[in-house]
Amino acid sequence: MSETLYTTNEAAAALGVTPARVRQMVARDEIASVKMGRDRFITAQAIAAAQQRKTSPGPAAKAKPAQSNGKKRGAKK
Repeated sequence: MSETLYTTNEAAAALGVTPARVRQMVARDEIASVKMGRDRFITAQAIAAAQQRKTSPGPAAKAKPAQSNGKKRGAKK
């Protein structure tokens, strides 16, 4: 049985993430991979499973209040 294998770059394009993120997912065992020589390849099944797990981004970060330097505005020396 011959299974289709994808490079890190191809898997990243399929998942809509960067190749660095795919390598991070492999390192954390979040996505299965096969090592051949020095390279890692991702199976079509692993990509499909990752696509189903993919969630939408969380809420937007709230704006931080302006930091003050301890001086009151308009205060004269």
